[in-house]
Amino acid sequence: MPSSKSIIVKLSKSGEEFEILVDSELAYEYITGKRSDPMSVIEAEEIFKDARKGERQSEGNIRKVFGTTELAKVVEYILKNADIPLTTEQRNRLLEEKRKQIIDIIAKNSIDPRTNAPNPPLRIENAMKEARVSINPFRSASEQIEEVVKKLNVYMPIKFTTVKIEVVIPPEFANRCYGILKHFGLKGEQWLSNGSLEATVEFPAGMRNDFFDKINGATQGMAQIKIES
Repeated sequence: MPSSKSIIVKLSKSGEEFEILVDSELAYEYITGKRSDPMSVIEAEEIFKDARKGERQSEGNIRKVFGTTELAKVVEYILKNADIPLTTEQRNRLLEEKRKQIIDIIAKNSIDPRTNAPNPPLRIENAMKEARVSINPFRSASEQIEEVVKKLNVYMPIKFTTVKIEVVIPPEFANRCYGILKHFGLKGEQWLSNGSLEATVEFPAGMRNDFFDKINGATQGMAQIKIES
């Protein structure tokens, strides 16, 4: 039986109507990436023509439009391409999550070209407010970066770039730091005769301060760090 949290997700395609009955909270988890199995959100294993009337869509129409009658694939397509009805609270929550993702991507991958310093998240957030940037809660954060940055450039300079760094880790900290180096993009490594690890890493310039903090913390400030020009 449908629960009080049931919603109907509708998709119109090729002149036909396709509807599925889903749990609203589980559907929200699916579209935000916290849940990966499309079948785990549905409340009835049926593709409907009219869910309120309990009228099922024909197998022939399902195959014609989706190229398959496999329920999981059809449900997945509908969830990814239909507008899922959200409560005001869910929509606001999704909007806030998407806004934070966009700020995080810009902060980690960009610098201020005037100073070559990373752009702090708070400065990006304030510029987004000033520029009155609108965010689409149903599009991925990465798909919206270009248009967001275009609006932000009026209020703050943003340059996407990578940085290459050479670092020498003393022997006593080498094993401890290897995972950090791999996380930040290990491009080359050489073990020196004294047991030190000489490595080259390359990563988005906005993550530079984070790298310095982690390496210096793990080596008690004894790592030798050189930024390649």
